[in-house]
Amino acid sequence: MTDAIVVEGLVKRYGATTALDGVDLTVAEGSVLGLLGPNGAGKTTVVRILTTLLLADAGRAEVMGLDVVRDADAVRASIGLTGQYAAVDEYLTGFENLEMVGRLYHLPKAEARTRSGELLERFDLVDAAHRPAKTYSGGMRRRLDIAASLINRPRILFLDEPTTGLDPRSRLAMWEFIAELADGGTTILLTTQYLEEADRLADRMVVIDRGQVIARGTGDDLKAQVGGQRLEFTLARAVDLAEVAQRLRPLALEDARTDEQTRRLSLPVRGGTEALAEALRLLEGSGIEVLDVGLRRPDLDDVFLTLTGHAAEDAAPADDAHAEPVATAGEAR
Repeated sequence: MTDAIVVEGLVKRYGATTALDGVDLTVAEGSVLGLLGPNGAGKTTVVRILTTLLLADAGRAEVMGLDVVRDADAVRASIGLTGQYAAVDEYLTGFENLEMVGRLYHLPKAEARTRSGELLERFDLVDAAHRPAKTYSGGMRRRLDIAASLINRPRILFLDEPTTGLDPRSRLAMWEFIAELADGGTTILLTTQYLEEADRLADRMVVIDRGQVIARGTGDDLKAQVGGQRLEFTLARAVDLAEVAQRLRPLALEDARTDEQTRRLSLPVRGGTEALAEALRLLEGSGIEVLDVGLRRPDLDDVFLTLTGHAAEDAAPADDAHAEPVATAGEAR
């Protein structure tokens, strides 16, 4: 399978701050790569370099065999980009927004109008087509933004945290749209800090933290790196969490994770059902009321904690903190 995106040794510095420190990755044509990492990991910087909005200090990157520096104009013509925030003109209607982007891509006027109508229908925006975008909900603006990134039928689509700020219902709908694009053969690079999102949509994942790739593979590959299983307890009283953690310490592969608000404790163990039976034995006679207990495989949250030492949503200086000016609408698309 041909690689649609090739990145080798990307480095980007802002003064004394190193945003990217030798990033390597590839994306196979027709596949979805999830670029995972917490805020400030360097995800958006990678996307900006690949979409010609930012120059790297070292390394090289190609999109569909085109060098992102030497062949920047040709790269822009073959890609679509949806950034972290919907880039729509609030005073234009949905139809006018799409038609404008089509014209910026130098589509003939008739083709731009036809394509706009097709995308409004595909993204369930026909009823709002002639309303100003400022009257749209957040989910509608996001759908309009992605529609605009598809106006030129790009071979590669960059989605930089496309569900940021959406409510759960709109997020699920967006996942369906992205899955449909992938099924249709579009190559997608998806950045996200929603671990469930990557697990659901991506064929392969690259985990980036503090500007470096720290893991790569399928979701199952990454979970296998963590190993073992998790015992999970839900208690009647949060005050008992510390005692449960202490009693179960002989079974633990590492320290237990506790959440006082939900009164839950998660403990990595070996031995599966044997470990569960032993845990219940260790709690006998303690007087601690257990509302629920279960055994599960590690998930991507566990992967992040193991690989980075912190959760995916933990804030760090954002990628945008050192952002250079954004290109014009035509260049950004």
